Amino acid sequence: MKPNVIDEIVKNDLCIGCGTCAGICPQKILKIQDNEYGEYIPYEVQVCDSRCGLCLEVCPFNNNENETQMGAKIYGSTEGMKYLPETGYYLDSYVGYSNEFRQSSASGGMATWLLAKLLKEGIVDYVICPTPQKNPDKLFSFEITSDENSVKAASGSVYYPVEMSEVIQKIIEVPGRYAVTGLPCFIKALRLASQKNRKLRERIVFTIGLVCGQMKSKNYTKYIAALAGNKDLNKIQNVYYRGKSPEKPASNFYFQSTDEHGSQHKIFWNEGVSEAWVNRWFTPNACNYCDDVFAELADVTLMDAWLPEYSRDSRGTNLIITRSSFIDKLLSNEIKNEKINIQEIPIRKVIQSQIGVIDIKRTQLSYRLHLAEKNGLSVPEKRVKAVNDIGIFKKKEVRVKSKAQKESKEIFIVNYKNDGLDIKSFRNEMYPHIKKCRTLGRIRTLMLPIRMIKKMKNKLKEGL
Repeated sequence: MKPNVIDEIVKNDLCIGCGTCAGICPQKILKIQDNEYGEYIPYEVQVCDSRCGLCLEVCPFNNNENETQMGAKIYGSTEGMKYLPETGYYLDSYVGYSNEFRQSSASGGMATWLLAKLLKEGIVDYVICPTPQKNPDKLFSFEITSDENSVKAASGSVYYPVEMSEVIQKIIEVPGRYAVTGLPCFIKALRLASQKNRKLRERIVFTIGLVCGQMKSKNYTKYIAALAGNKDLNKIQNVYYRGKSPEKPASNFYFQSTDEHGSQHKIFWNEGVSEAWVNRWFTPNACNYCDDVFAELADVTLMDAWLPEYSRDSRGTNLIITRSSFIDKLLSNEIKNEKINIQEIPIRKVIQSQIGVIDIKRTQLSYRLHLAEKNGLSVPEKRVKAVNDIGIFKKKEVRVKSKAQKESKEIFIVNYKNDGLDIKSFRNEMYPHIKKCRTLGRIRTLMLPIRMIKKMKNKLKEGL
């Protein structure tokens, strides 16, 4: 009998909670639930007798084919396709925004525009994307919609766990053409599942990927809400993660929660959200072993334009990478459309915009793999090799943030009582990690001029 996803992935703390295994299980004995850390994981409702191994074959954190190998099969023969190690396969890259959806979206609104366009033009019958639920226990879930207004209502980034088991079963049951949005690991899981299931392969006609630095648990949202002033976290009905303020740059967005009485609490990125995000609090362990920055198996990938010439604009701007000839043609034909404002941008600028995520998922990952190997941990094979020498500062950063990541989950549980979080006690217990991370931040700031000088010297040498 073959091993299953519980034995190999869940027990080794490598599950990202995408739900693909439960969605495709032929016996339907896998169900998805959240654990004490607010992370989704599968469990068996009855003992698996068949041990067919299908659940493991569709897991994005099992040792299946990597993104480069899969990308070559999906996109390698497409005319005009190019390849870079950072981005995977790509046709073209664009920068811009949707005039209609820009303000209501996390960045430039191009994801919402594209999904609405696909529905409006009858190119797809259904769109699958994370949708608000007004349920404190499940604030968001993947939903299937054929309505443009529902797509518009779902616009905005979601830093909250969602899982695909139910929508995968619906795709298998209900004929139609589907467009699915997802993070890199979710898109890979869908691609793996499509290899095993003809209906998924035929019915999922477009995948829309999002650049992802890390996922967050349900407890992350509870922590930020408590930090913003929410006392009863069980009464939250709605959260918005990327609010825009005209007087602030796009990077200093705000989190806002609304309770059952309509009371709202708001907190900006620079007021405490960044501390939890940057230092990887409430991040699933699986995220430590992801090397896909640009959702390499998606037909089109969207992200924030974190470049100096765009990030100061509070309204937000998108960068886009295309891999589907159809999507690329659709975008290029819309360049002169007054409803959207897009233009081509060099792929190197796109890579530059995500340099921080690339560092985390490539350079820092290599050291994480070294530590896992050293400690005898079971981790997936990645395209980067285990490396010990990434620099003293980076090694320290990885170790400090890894410890804070683990401790944040445990300390939250201790201080979460009666549907509320004792913020003061939580932060007191986290203070040793906060102090170390702040020290690392100061060192990074001091090192910046040194790095700039080195770059200038290298450019001068190249010019000689």
